[in-house]
This record gives sequence, structure tokens and C-alpha cells, in this order.
Amino acid sequence: MRRASTCLAVLGLFALGLPAMASAEEITVSISKFTAKAVPIPKPGGGSFKGTGNFYGKGAAVEAEYEFEGSGYGATAQNPKGGIPPISAVNFFLPKGTKLHPQGFGKCTEAALKSVGPSACPKNSIASPIGSVLGEVTFGSERVPETATLQAFFGPGGGLLFFTKGSSPVSLEILSSGKYVKAAAPYGQELKTLVPPVASVPGAPLASAKRIKIKAGAAIKKGKTLIPYGTIPKKGLCPKGGFPIKTEVTFGGSNSFGEFGIPAITKTATIKTPCPKH
Repeated sequence: MRRASTCLAVLGLFALGLPAMASAEEITVSISKFTAKAVPIPKPGGGSFKGTGNFYGKGAAVEAEYEFEGSGYGATAQNPKGGIPPISAVNFFLPKGTKLHPQGFGKCTEAALKSVGPSACPKNSIASPIGSVLGEVTFGSERVPETATLQAFFGPGGGLLFFTKGSSPVSLEILSSGKYVKAAAPYGQELKTLVPPVASVPGAPLASAKRIKIKAGAAIKKGKTLIPYGTIPKKGLCPKGGFPIKTEVTFGGSNSFGEFGIPAITKTATIKTPCPKH
């Protein structure tokens, strides 16, 4: 699940977290910023595919950004306010009418990413350009920033694998897994992603995330035909005010990867993205 050099691995998507040190401070957290919009599908070598973006019935990528605020986690005498608690799950809801077309795309595996890294994945399994994560890790007695890269890959069964890599102040490689399920109206698809608990050093508070930014979406060409992984709903399906988008982020608790050492806290954010003009 993780690879590390002298310091253990730390961080992950969408954020992260092993059992945390007890804190006298009350743990608080909020989603201070959440944005998502349909954008042109990026080409692997740069640029984007013509005719994709925020158009009815056309292929598009989703550019999403999260920012979190919080305190009380991993508090010490030297750092009594602590920091943001670790993320254990991120759910992302797409609007009704969104179509996914996983057929024809390559697939990467957890084993390949764990043992080798992104270079072991087929090129047509890349689901996003390299995004970014600004995290918090425990280094000595302080919570300090950790900058990492984030990239998505298509996995078995139509799901997604998110690979996070950081190098300073600690070395880390984290793998999170997501799967699509049907969602109730006004949404159509829900991406449910689990994040593993990761400590910067054994027994230390877990790594967490302050900001996440990623542009997820891909397309492949067969002859002159462009096959996008996801398409915008058709004309007539956009409600007044725009397409609804929702996210649910869970901090702490536990998941299939392990325990996070604090009770679960789930925060929700909803937005509307503009209807296509054409």
C-alpha cells in the first residue's frame, strides 16, 4: 500500500491518516472551498481535445478543487491548536444524465502502482493529468506543510485509483481507491473513494489534507472517432440554475484500510455549475 524511504509514507486524495495521539482540544473541521466545473478533456502530451468541454452531450473532464480548515488534531504542548483531522473518504456526486464510457480504456492495478508506480500503468489507463495536494504532517512536535502530486488511473471494474506522491519533509506514496455507484436524483453517478490512514512516523498523528486540486477525465481515439470517458448530460436535462454537484468528505472514523483514531466527522458541500450555452 505504501512505499517510503527513511521516513514512512504520508497523505492521499483526495488526504489521509494510523491511530492518532489523543488531544485535549476539540477537533473541528470544515470544507472552506469546493469548486467543480466541466472543462475540455486534456491530451496526454498537453493541450486538450477539440470539441470537448461544457457542451450538451459532449465529452468533458471535471476540474475540482477542495480546501479544508480545522484544528484540534495532533495537538501537542508545542502546538496546542493542532491541525486538520485526516480524511478517510470522499464521495463526489455527478448530475443526472452524466454518462460514463469505461469500455476501451486501459486499466492499471493496485499491485502495479504499489510495486513500481505510475510508469507501470498503460498510457490509456491515465485518467487525469498530475494534480496537487497540500497536506499537513507531524514533523517533530509540529504540524507542517507537505506538498504532493496526485494522479488518477482507471482501475479494474470501471473504478479509479488515485496515486499521491510527496518527498518533503517526509517521503510518501499513497494509493486510494474509488468506485462509481448509482446515485439518487438529482444526481446520477456517485464516486466513492476511500483513503488509507498514514502516519509520518510510527505512532504519530496521521497526515491530513488542506487543499486538493485535480482535473479528472480522458479520451481515446479510434480512427477519427473520439471516445470520451465521460459526457455532459444532453440538452433539456440541465435544471434552472445549473447542474447540481455535491461532495461528502469524512474525516476520521475507520474504513477497510484501517482505523483513524478519532470519531468520524462528515461534512457536505453542494454547488451548481452553469448549464452549457450550446
